[in-house]
Amino acid sequence: MATELEELLDFLSSPSPPIKKAAVDIVRDYTGSEDGLRSLGKYSNVVLPSLSHLLAEGKEVSEPAAEALVNLSQNSDLARKMVEMDMVRKVMDNLYRQDCDITGLLVMLLVNLTQVDGGIDSLLQHGDDKMHGLYVMKLVRSFTSSSEKKGDPFEHVASILVNISQKEAGRKLLLDPKRGLLKQIIRQFDSGSPLRKKGVSGTIRNCCFEADNQLQNLLLISEFLWPALLLPVAGNKIYSEKDTSKMPLELGSALSIEREVLVDPEIRIQALDAIYLLILQEAGRRAFWSVNGPRILQVGYEDEENPQVMEAYERVGSLLIQENGTSEASTQVSD
Repeated sequence: MATELEELLDFLSSPSPPIKKAAVDIVRDYTGSEDGLRSLGKYSNVVLPSLSHLLAEGKEVSEPAAEALVNLSQNSDLARKMVEMDMVRKVMDNLYRQDCDITGLLVMLLVNLTQVDGGIDSLLQHGDDKMHGLYVMKLVRSFTSSSEKKGDPFEHVASILVNISQKEAGRKLLLDPKRGLLKQIIRQFDSGSPLRKKGVSGTIRNCCFEADNQLQNLLLISEFLWPALLLPVAGNKIYSEKDTSKMPLELGSALSIEREVLVDPEIRIQALDAIYLLILQEAGRRAFWSVNGPRILQVGYEDEENPQVMEAYERVGSLLIQENGTSEASTQVSD
């Protein structure tokens, strides 16, 4: 005999719109508690396909279905099951439907699905030479063109980019100069959204792990890369003309005026980690010196109060000292 929960899940495919709506609302509410998630997890082979079919319906049904899937996908085992049942493709198909009105929820679902390796492979379209990278290109285009004034439904793409750039295949895709994706992403660092800013910073940092064999591709976009990495760690002081005259125009102009203080220490740590990875390479060190990077770090370090960030400054500074062995370099992070 069917349990109460099994009967409820049957109603998700009811031909009656009011019954289907009531059922999906109850399932969504179930996913709001640990007990509910555990109970539904036992019926994942029924609940996951049923909810995924509802994503294509009107907002009154698709919205609670998407909310339920977002909650369920926080469990890594259930996220893997979703990936196995081709959920990434279904989400992308629905996300780019002309009449999609649950964009933000679908993007959040992709965030959770790309926290498992299979989800990243699916989003990269790994193994499909003709389609490889198409989903990511679509998401980057939406991320860079969506309006922050209208609720910013693509804001969480920032987290998806961090997730996919944790894998070598994702980094290679983002660094491919023919696609120009990282250049588009970096330009979002000027966003007023903390989530966008942090996601861009984390993505740059991850991509810099490829500096040993992709340095040229990183330096190709140096006019955007260095401001995104150095402005967060430049401190609060207005720089002298002597200092700014040795910097590219975009850096010097920004540092010669008062600017907004960057509150999030994690962004500063990510920027310093990225700089460290770049200057491990000889050409990266030369590029760093050419923009007066050591002076920027010196000033930024003097303003820094967070111990973890100070440690990240010191790690970069010790590398500069070690590689240059000059008294000039040894003063770069002294207080």
